[in-house]
Amino acid sequence: MLETETCPCGTGKSFADCCGKYVIDSDLPPTAESLMRSRYTAYTLGDEPYLLKTWHPSTHPGAGKLDLDPSTKWIGLSVLSTNDGRENDSEGTVEFKARYKIGGKAYRMHETSRFVKEGGQWFYVDGEMKDTN
Repeated sequence: MLETETCPCGTGKSFADCCGKYVIDSDLPPTAESLMRSRYTAYTLGDEPYLLKTWHPSTHPGAGKLDLDPSTKWIGLSVLSTNDGRENDSEGTVEFKARYKIGGKAYRMHETSRFVKEGGQWFYVDGEMKDTN
Protein backbone atom coordinates (compact mmCIF):
# COMPACT_ATOMS: atom_id res chain seq x y z
CA MET A 1 0.00 0.00 0.00
CA LEU A 2 1.30 3.43 -0.92
CA GLU A 3 1.50 5.91 1.94
CA THR A 4 -0.53 8.44 -0.08
CA GLU A 5 -3.41 6.03 -0.72
CA THR A 6 -6.58 6.37 1.35
CA CYS A 7 -6.41 4.21 4.47
CA PRO A 8 -8.55 1.06 4.26
CA CYS A 9 -10.03 1.71 7.74
CA GLY A 10 -12.51 4.26 6.42
CA THR A 11 -11.39 7.52 8.05
CA GLY A 12 -10.71 9.14 4.69
CA LYS A 13 -7.14 10.00 5.74
CA SER A 14 -4.07 8.83 3.87
CA PHE A 15 -2.55 5.53 4.98
CA ALA A 16 0.57 7.41 6.19
CA ASP A 17 -1.50 9.81 8.33
CA CYS A 18 -3.76 7.09 9.70
CA CYS A 19 -3.02 3.39 10.30
CA GLY A 20 0.34 3.42 8.53
CA LYS A 21 1.96 5.08 11.53
CA TYR A 22 0.87 2.11 13.66
CA VAL A 23 1.17 -0.82 11.26
CA ILE A 24 4.37 0.30 9.52
CA ASP A 25 6.03 2.86 11.81
CA SER A 26 5.32 1.07 15.14
CA ASP A 27 3.68 4.05 16.85
CA LEU A 28 1.19 2.94 19.52
CA PRO A 29 -2.48 3.60 18.77
CA PRO A 30 -3.76 6.01 21.45
CA THR A 31 -7.32 4.62 21.67
CA ALA A 32 -9.12 1.29 21.41
CA GLU A 33 -10.84 2.49 18.23
CA SER A 34 -7.56 3.46 16.59
CA LEU A 35 -6.17 0.01 17.45
CA MET A 36 -9.27 -1.66 16.02
CA ARG A 37 -8.98 0.37 12.81
CA SER A 38 -5.27 -0.45 12.50
CA ARG A 39 -6.02 -4.16 13.01
CA TYR A 40 -8.64 -4.02 10.25
CA THR A 41 -6.03 -2.39 8.02
CA ALA A 42 -3.54 -5.13 8.96
CA TYR A 43 -6.11 -7.73 7.87
CA THR A 44 -6.45 -5.96 4.50
CA LEU A 45 -2.66 -6.13 4.14
CA GLY A 46 -2.34 -9.71 5.43
CA ASP A 47 0.03 -8.44 8.14
CA GLU A 48 0.05 -11.31 10.64
CA PRO A 49 2.98 -9.95 12.72
CA TYR A 50 1.08 -6.74 13.50
CA LEU A 51 -2.10 -8.63 14.36
CA LEU A 52 -0.22 -10.91 16.74
CA LYS A 53 1.74 -8.03 18.29
CA THR A 54 -1.52 -6.25 19.16
CA TRP A 55 -3.31 -9.35 20.51
CA HIS A 56 -3.49 -9.71 24.30
CA PRO A 57 -1.38 -12.61 25.63
CA SER A 58 -4.39 -14.11 27.47
CA THR A 59 -6.19 -14.85 24.18
CA HIS A 60 -3.28 -14.80 21.71
CA PRO A 61 -3.67 -17.58 19.12
CA GLY A 62 0.07 -18.06 18.57
CA ALA A 63 2.24 -17.55 15.51
CA GLY A 64 1.00 -19.27 12.38
CA LYS A 65 -2.46 -19.87 13.88
CA LEU A 66 -4.29 -17.06 12.07
CA ASP A 67 -6.19 -18.06 8.98
CA LEU A 68 -5.35 -15.13 6.72
CA ASP A 69 -6.88 -16.34 3.47
CA PRO A 70 -5.18 -14.41 0.65
CA SER A 71 -8.35 -14.70 -1.45
CA THR A 72 -10.27 -12.57 1.09
CA LYS A 73 -10.74 -9.02 -0.18
CA TRP A 74 -11.68 -6.61 2.61
CA ILE A 75 -13.90 -3.90 1.17
CA GLY A 76 -15.12 -1.68 3.99
CA LEU A 77 -15.29 -0.91 7.69
CA SER A 78 -18.02 0.89 9.62
CA VAL A 79 -17.53 1.73 13.30
CA LEU A 80 -20.96 1.65 14.92
CA SER A 81 -20.08 2.59 18.50
CA THR A 82 -17.30 2.85 21.03
CA ASN A 83 -17.56 2.51 24.78
CA ASP A 84 -14.63 3.90 26.76
CA GLY A 85 -11.26 3.06 25.19
CA ARG A 86 -10.02 6.65 25.24
CA GLU A 87 -6.37 7.58 25.81
CA ASN A 88 -6.68 7.57 29.62
CA ASP A 89 -8.93 4.50 29.88
CA SER A 90 -7.70 0.97 30.58
CA GLU A 91 -10.57 -0.89 28.87
CA GLY A 92 -12.86 -0.28 25.95
CA THR A 93 -15.16 -1.84 23.39
CA VAL A 94 -15.71 -1.08 19.73
CA GLU A 95 -18.69 -2.33 17.75
CA PHE A 96 -18.12 -2.51 14.01
CA LYS A 97 -19.15 -4.08 10.74
CA ALA A 98 -16.55 -5.19 8.23
CA ARG A 99 -17.40 -6.17 4.68
CA TYR A 100 -15.38 -8.58 2.60
CA LYS A 101 -15.54 -10.83 -0.44
CA ILE A 102 -14.32 -14.36 -1.00
CA GLY A 103 -14.53 -15.73 -4.51
CA GLY A 104 -16.75 -12.82 -5.57
CA LYS A 105 -19.34 -13.52 -2.85
CA ALA A 106 -19.94 -10.69 -0.34
CA TYR A 107 -19.99 -11.22 3.43
CA ARG A 108 -20.33 -9.02 6.48
CA MET A 109 -18.84 -9.46 9.93
CA HIS A 110 -20.52 -7.68 12.86
CA GLU A 111 -18.58 -7.75 16.12
CA THR A 112 -18.14 -5.99 19.43
CA SER A 113 -14.45 -6.22 20.28
CA ARG A 114 -12.95 -5.87 23.76
CA PHE A 115 -9.65 -4.07 24.31
CA VAL A 116 -7.39 -3.49 27.31
CA LYS A 117 -4.54 -1.07 27.81
CA GLU A 118 -1.48 -2.37 29.65
CA GLY A 119 1.90 -0.71 29.92
CA GLY A 120 0.71 2.15 27.71
CA GLN A 121 -0.31 -0.17 24.86
CA TRP A 122 -3.80 -1.18 23.71
CA PHE A 123 -4.43 -4.87 22.99
CA TYR A 124 -7.28 -6.73 21.34
CA VAL A 125 -8.71 -9.28 23.82
CA ASP A 126 -11.67 -10.90 22.09
CA GLY A 127 -14.89 -10.21 20.27
CA GLU A 128 -18.54 -11.10 20.41
CA MET A 129 -20.00 -11.83 17.00
CA LYS A 130 -23.40 -10.34 16.25
CA ASP A 131 -25.87 -11.42 13.59
CA THR A 132 -24.74 -10.47 10.11
CA ASN A 133 -28.06 -9.08 8.85
